[in-house]
Amino acid sequence: MYKRKIPLEKNCGITIALEVVLSKWKYYILVKIAEGITRPKDLVSAIPGLTKRVMHQQLKDLEFYKMVEKKVYPEIPPKVDYSLTERAEKVLPILADVNDWGLSFVPDFTEIVGNKGCEASGE
Repeated sequence: MYKRKIPLEKNCGITIALEVVLSKWKYYILVKIAEGITRPKDLVSAIPGLTKRVMHQQLKDLEFYKMVEKKVYPEIPPKVDYSLTERAEKVLPILADVNDWGLSFVPDFTEIVGNKGCEASGE
């Protein structure tokens, strides 16, 4: 896990939320696991732009924060599945609201910045 040079401000909920779930990739990973896509290979296929390396790091972080649980099956080759914890299930409606707000803000955002910053995401 990444070691911070500056400690997190634990008296600020937004800071904690940003650390735990509000990154681009963590959000998509949580949503896809909630949709039933639980295997790493399938997550990479389902999330455009997500690399294996980044996915593994994000899953490791989510597991560390007890947002997902990892199940390794004793077979060869190893099979791994991820599932959401109760903590993650509680935050999904909040993330959906943030997503809805973002989508509703697109016209204003576009008016303010034009198309800058949106071309690469393809969304």
